[in-house]
Amino acid sequence: MQHNKRIGLQRKRRGFRVRNRLKRVSTRPRLCLFRSHKNFYAQIIDDEAGKTLVTASTIESQLKGELKYGGNKGAAAAVGKLIAQRAIEKGIKEVALDRREYKYHGRVAALADAAREAGLVL
Repeated sequence: MQHNKRIGLQRKRRGFRVRNRLKRVSTRPRLCLFRSHKNFYAQIIDDEAGKTLVTASTIESQLKGELKYGGNKGAAAAVGKLIAQRAIEKGIKEVALDRREYKYHGRVAALADAAREAGLVL
């Protein structure tokens, strides 16, 4: 029990550290991620206006038909490509990656790489 509590606190601290650094330093909108075991979600948020500009996730009907499973690297890459296309359509070319408490590895890295390949500057 003590180990799980310590790990949870470390994750919380890491999330605060990442988000506070982004808000303090960056003037770009942030690409915020959330991953569950079954799905992957991404949204671009403008902190100055307090509004969500673009969203994409594996539960949308556009991606759900293409993907066999929404919680793997392939699904994360598809979400990254889709959110980059939607952002470029809205005129957003540069964003700051808010990875929250997640390490830049696996699904998070796959989403970021796919967004870069689609033309978004992270």
